[in-house]
Amino acid sequence: QVQLVESGGGLVQAGGSLTLSCAASGRTFSRYAVGWFRQVPGKEREFVATISWNGAGTKYADSVKGRFTISRDNAKNTGYLQMNSLKPEDTAVYYCAAGRLHTTVVKEGYDYWGQGTQVTVSS
Repeated sequence: QVQLVESGGGLVQAGGSLTLSCAASGRTFSRYAVGWFRQVPGKEREFVATISWNGAGTKYADSVKGRFTISRDNAKNTGYLQMNSLKPEDTAVYYCAAGRLHTTVVKEGYDYWGQGTQVTVSS
């Protein structure tokens, strides 16, 4: 069992930066890939980024490539999403997830989810 808690969301102006954290409980965090997804009201939860269990592999949605960076620190049981050059269209609730499938981009591939953190980018 893995429990995930996101933090770091907030209000930022366009062009600004935020770093989201995903703190995990449980000693098996290092065995899981970590993914970040986001959702706006009325839309499907969409893939943002994912990182393999050892950090060696990453994938990004085209919409965030070059602006967002996913990372993890297994010693701290924490995953991160560094978000730069934020745009109003990045506004959403951001969720982290953990799953045993290697860097999958589909939400069905993740077994555990956090409660989400709101990111709002003003124009």
